[in-house]
Amino acid sequence: MPGAVVLLAGEPGIGKSTLLLEAAAKTAQHDTVLYVTGEESASQVRMRADRIGAVEDQLYLAAETDLGALVTHVEKVQPRLLIVDSVQTIGSADATGVPGGVTQVREVAANLTRLAKERGMTTVLVGHVTKDGSIAGPRVLEHLVDVVLHFEGDRNSRLRMVRAIKNRFGPIEEVGCFDLHERGITGITDPSGLFISRHPEPVPGTCVTVTIEGTRPIPAELQALVGPTEAPQPRRTSSGLDSYRVAMVLAVMERRLNAKIGKCDVFTATVGGIRLTDPAVDLALMLSVVSAAGDKPLPQGLVALGEVGLAGELRPVRDVRRRLAEAARLGFTRALVPTGSLAAETLKLDPAPARGDLVSTRPSGIRTTNFSPGFDVTEAENVWDALTHIR
Repeated sequence: MPGAVVLLAGEPGIGKSTLLLEAAAKTAQHDTVLYVTGEESASQVRMRADRIGAVEDQLYLAAETDLGALVTHVEKVQPRLLIVDSVQTIGSADATGVPGGVTQVREVAANLTRLAKERGMTTVLVGHVTKDGSIAGPRVLEHLVDVVLHFEGDRNSRLRMVRAIKNRFGPIEEVGCFDLHERGITGITDPSGLFISRHPEPVPGTCVTVTIEGTRPIPAELQALVGPTEAPQPRRTSSGLDSYRVAMVLAVMERRLNAKIGKCDVFTATVGGIRLTDPAVDLALMLSVVSAAGDKPLPQGLVALGEVGLAGELRPVRDVRRRLAEAARLGFTRALVPTGSLAAETLKLDPAPARGDLVSTRPSGIRTTNFSPGFDVTEAENVWDALTHIR
């Protein structure tokens, strides 16, 4: 989009510069591009460009940390695309403080945004993130730009994902998946199967769910490890999951299922470095912890998806049929979902069962139907029904 200003944020060394350098090279095949680096020398960027094959005649490199000099480069090159890596390393003589400070970042971002709008020049600003994953710098930085993208991934994995946090020109539901390797970065058209392990036999403490990333249904494996501890405060450690949601599911298990995990360390993680915030992973998380605590694997070919409520009820989630169809495509044979999931594709939630009726009675709401050839779906009303079914 001409004149658009995009902020791409991510952890150091995650691959932001490689992604943008490849994007710059592809754009330079038909338009002029100026890549300004404030963190490396131009020769270092050129070496990376040679390594990944991102060298084009219309791709110009400049090592600059002064805003005035950067504007001079823009006036000389007249680029259609400007990439600034990173906005925290550029300083302005018209602002107080050091480059990267709140005042400097605000001044630099405001000037670059104005320059982009005046020239109809697409501009990409690289941003840093803090330890908790939020974008570093003043909040106004996110308000100044048109698009905010978050580049994330596990350092020990080649997989990278780009998520849109803000987009004035379109939806933010889409997610881009990439493979970072020695020769650059490549888009992944079908990420299904990247976040699950292929165990020859069922393994205790593992359960597969299907999340929605953007508009894509993606199967993802959750793993849990439960062990007794003598420590006064048992550890609750999670990787790739919302720690608050994990704590809630564990509390529901202790209260509604009488699970004896109060004196155990509980470790939970996702496979492949994916981060899951979808409430639909609650049921799979619960089943993986139950499996780990009992050291008994879940039935082979099972996927589980559903939100767990504080009263122990299971709530339907959106796009259930798309999730189930993707699981069936990958060879899974059965699914466990909340009651009503197949009857209505809606976010409307049924009222929670009465407290006395929830887990004190034997299961009465289990129903199994054939979703597609070789793929059965079992619906359960609450966590007790779900646990009884898999046993």
